[in-house]
Amino acid sequence: MPYKIAIASGKGGTGKTSVSVSMQHFIRKQFTNQVQLIDCDVEEPNDILFFPNAKKKNSKIITQRVPKIDKNQCNFCKKCADYCEFNAISIIPSIKMAKVNSSLCHSCGACLVACEQSAIKETEQPIGLMNFYHEKNHINLIEGELKIGSAMQTLVIKEVKKQASKQSQIILYDAPPGTSCPVVETISDVDFIILVSEPTPFGLHDLKLMVELLKELQKPYSVIINKAGIGNRDIYTYLKQEQIEILGEIPFDQEYATNYANGSLLKTIPQKISKEFEIITDKLIKRVYA
Repeated sequence: MPYKIAIASGKGGTGKTSVSVSMQHFIRKQFTNQVQLIDCDVEEPNDILFFPNAKKKNSKIITQRVPKIDKNQCNFCKKCADYCEFNAISIIPSIKMAKVNSSLCHSCGACLVACEQSAIKETEQPIGLMNFYHEKNHINLIEGELKIGSAMQTLVIKEVKKQASKQSQIILYDAPPGTSCPVVETISDVDFIILVSEPTPFGLHDLKLMVELLKELQKPYSVIINKAGIGNRDIYTYLKQEQIEILGEIPFDQEYATNYANGSLLKTIPQKISKEFEIITDKLIKRVYA
């Protein structure tokens, strides 16, 4: 089975994507095509921007099962609405209204069990896409893309993760920012989590939230400090107090930031950045084969 690593952060803008893309680049130097990157930030997937030579092989539509109520068979008893844990069904008997809010529906099927009139059938509604990109005939990037207007991030992430190649030795998940349900879904079955933070008050505040989440989930993790050299030393004090491993420190570098902004992150990597990623990669590989 592949070793699964999630790259996560408590907030957006810490450099999670740049670390994810760079990690895949350096791991592939040792494992050739045996590492796969999956972009789970389905609301704003952007890993593909840093793979100019990647070609889209194909896409698959992701659908959600949503109940549809036949008003001709419905007796408006409201049992389906009572069974629904997510308040996705509204029934008003006086005006014979029966409505399903697909944004709240979680496709659990409870309403089908509750209905004694066989008035409910499930329909498939598109909620997003899976995009498969390959280089040199190997699919090295899978991207989840949420349909505009949909709120089903977690379901899209779940379906995208199923596409991970079992032949890969290492799978990297670029997780969404924050600590909400999409993040929990992304890291639910991983072997290890890399938290990317920055040495700023905002970075430390949201790192603490992420650490609390991982403690509750009992997941192993380490921290990469990105943009090291800016801000203050508070994050180092916190990590020392909590005995949290610093996996590496990526120094702030203007050239590296410019390359990222231009979408040419991997084209020219400053030596001090490259050296640090090589050290981090060696540590990870030792963990994989420990």
